[in-house]
Amino acid sequence: MSFDVSSLKYDQAGLIPAIVQDAASGVVLMMAYMNREAVAKTLATGETWFWSRSRQEFWHKGETSGNVQKVREILYDCDRDSLVVKVEQKGAACHEGYFTCFHYRVEQDGNVTVVGEKMFDPDQVYGRKQRG
Repeated sequence: MSFDVSSLKYDQAGLIPAIVQDAASGVVLMMAYMNREAVAKTLATGETWFWSRSRQEFWHKGETSGNVQKVREILYDCDRDSLVVKVEQKGAACHEGYFTCFHYRVEQDGNVTVVGEKMFDPDQVYGRKQRG
């Protein structure tokens, strides 16, 4: 069976959510959006590409930081409207310097705990304007 990127169901803006997961540990690293071209670029290069809604441009994960994601597997759900992208993460996935973007844990008492340790200083990598 051959895969066609147009067979996925994109939203009104032409986007599909992509949950990125560490292939080895199963840790959810981040959630971002892809459009048809980003899915095609990801398949063609074997590294993740996304569509930045805020900047309205493509971004190759790790282009600035060097923390690239090597794609190991892409799955889509039964409705064809969301993706799970399993990757081999080099360094940190989060632009704040953490391995995963999901490093804020809400405690039962309503307080927030930061989980994990910073792997890099975002100011040194991105300058004052932090990018993902």
